Amino acid sequence: MHKYFALFAVLLFSFGATAQDTLKTVQIKTNSNSTKKSFRKVTNTSTMTSKELLKAACCNLAESFETNPSIDVNFSDALTGTKQIKMLGLTSPYLMITEENIPSVRGASQAYGLTFTPGTWVESIQITKGAGSVVNGYESISGQINTELIKPVNDIPFFLNVYGSTDSRFEVNTHFNKKVSDKWSTSLFVHGNARVEKMDKNDDGFMDNPLAKQINVLNRWQYTNAEKGWVSFINFRYMNDEKQTGQVDFDADRDKGTTNFWGSEINTERIDVSTKLGYVFPNMPYQSIGFQNAFTSHKQDSYFGLNQYQITQKSYYSNLILNSIIRNTKHRFATGLNFAYDDYNEYLAVPSIADNYDRIDTSVGAFLEYTYDNIDDFSLVAGFRVDQHNRLGVFATPRIHIRYNPWEKGVLRASAGRGKRSANIFAENQQLFASSRIFDVLNTKGRIYGLDAEIAWNYGLSFMQGFNLFNKTADVTVDFYRTDFQNQAIVDLYASPQQALFYNGKSFANSLQVEFNIELAKHFDFRTAYKFYDVQTEYISGTSERPLQAKHRYFANLAYATHIGDKGRQWKFDVTYNWLGEQKLPNTSTNPVDDRLPAYSPSFSLVNAQVTRTFSSTFELYAGAENLGNYQQDNAILGNENPFGTTFDTSIVYAPVFGQMFYAGLRFKIK
Repeated sequence: MHKYFALFAVLLFSFGATAQDTLKTVQIKTNSNSTKKSFRKVTNTSTMTSKELLKAACCNLAESFETNPSIDVNFSDALTGTKQIKMLGLTSPYLMITEENIPSVRGASQAYGLTFTPGTWVESIQITKGAGSVVNGYESISGQINTELIKPVNDIPFFLNVYGSTDSRFEVNTHFNKKVSDKWSTSLFVHGNARVEKMDKNDDGFMDNPLAKQINVLNRWQYTNAEKGWVSFINFRYMNDEKQTGQVDFDADRDKGTTNFWGSEINTERIDVSTKLGYVFPNMPYQSIGFQNAFTSHKQDSYFGLNQYQITQKSYYSNLILNSIIRNTKHRFATGLNFAYDDYNEYLAVPSIADNYDRIDTSVGAFLEYTYDNIDDFSLVAGFRVDQHNRLGVFATPRIHIRYNPWEKGVLRASAGRGKRSANIFAENQQLFASSRIFDVLNTKGRIYGLDAEIAWNYGLSFMQGFNLFNKTADVTVDFYRTDFQNQAIVDLYASPQQALFYNGKSFANSLQVEFNIELAKHFDFRTAYKFYDVQTEYISGTSERPLQAKHRYFANLAYATHIGDKGRQWKFDVTYNWLGEQKLPNTSTNPVDDRLPAYSPSFSLVNAQVTRTFSSTFELYAGAENLGNYQQDNAILGNENPFGTTFDTSIVYAPVFGQMFYAGLRFKIK
């Protein structure tokens, strides 16, 4: 019975919550690598374990991908210090971001939502390229990122992480865990962070990073009854995040709403309640039912100089999943129903617009996903779902994944699928509020801000080959993906430096990645990747490259750990190198000479490094640096001398603003 329950737990709560992942997920977890790939998994998925997350400061989810070549990390603007992620050349709104397979970063939380999950809470992250599973919805276009949090039944009684950096950022994370009974366990995660000092290293009169403070509390309960086949999770979460940025001399109490000094405040309050209930049939271990429910209240009050933006989103999500087989375990299926409800209250006041954009979105969907799995050399996952949306109408979402192993340690994967989503054009482009741009929505007949829904097809091929090189384990992976937008909500920054135009149009994104991994010596790993992007959009002025997207990127990571000595003593060293090629910049040609930028940014390199000293199995110290070369973007804020003038713009950021940053911290455990 215990083995049946373990099988069910993996089945229901692993990535995608679909039957085809069961055996492969068990196989992946036996691997000791910090980032794991499988030769048997159908989808092109890599799993970042907690071991990988410890290679960098990883203060929050947005900063968790610095050592992963599949995800590109960029800064969204010159003021908030917020990091934006991209995959396959597309920004995070085109990724489905889930927390334990429940949608988490979407709608109102797109701009800052990745910063609301502390890194120490994360047990693992699964990154899937291309069309995702139909079980998880219809919105995924370029891929899916699923975060698994630490489970109460596996947690230790106490964990403490303390962090501080030279950019005046300080963090404290504490985890408390208790086994209440033989069936109930509970964890309490408490996170706090603050940035307490105004810093202006580039002398442009603006803070390089915001003053900030955040309190984030999560209480998790887990019920496990292996004998009867039940498992359940209940989560309660509260988060309050406050940011203040702008000119160094700005005082919110004195200068808010005036032109004395330019400043901004972004205050967010969020409440999450979620439940997951799973049952495996005692006499049919291949058959299970899962039921997920989540409620979220997200409220953001903010202003950017004289521009105002408020948004409140109340959401409910429910997903019922049945997993079973057809005759034998080679033929499996997942089917079910889900329901989503989003109530938006949104207010925008900028020079061209002062209006409410309130709306309620509802959708009901049914899905069926069939898996054929000949474990030796071939697997196929074919999924189909139909949804009825009050604004998008009735539509179908087909997706397919194929895996073929032509020989030992070689795997060829192919995928294709359709995605559809409503673009929240203001919530997803908040960096533009910190500028003098006039917003203009050119389409007016659509049902979301006057625009039509975004529709795209994603196609992908991937080949991975493992081999021995000089008696060392190695592998090489080649990925190619293409995303074709039949319709996209285009943000046009080429028309004029004083405008941001929104309209529907077509675009495509081609992505090529070549990755090589090798174990140079015992506990000494080298990972490198080259990425090429061709991302083109049909603008009013003609087809052009997407701005702020490097065509060429190179990544390398070296990780070395010494032998574990007496009492668990060990040294760990990690170095990550990133090179970014030139990026096309938005049009500034009509600005005065001092506020003009070239057509393309220069290429540049970044080096991050960290060293960890483990003194025992319960205590360790770590120290590191980001941007060791101290590279800083010149003229990151246009019009900084007159922030209420017509050329002010903080959104054209292609490189770090702050420069070199050092940090240190400690981790302490009670086992």
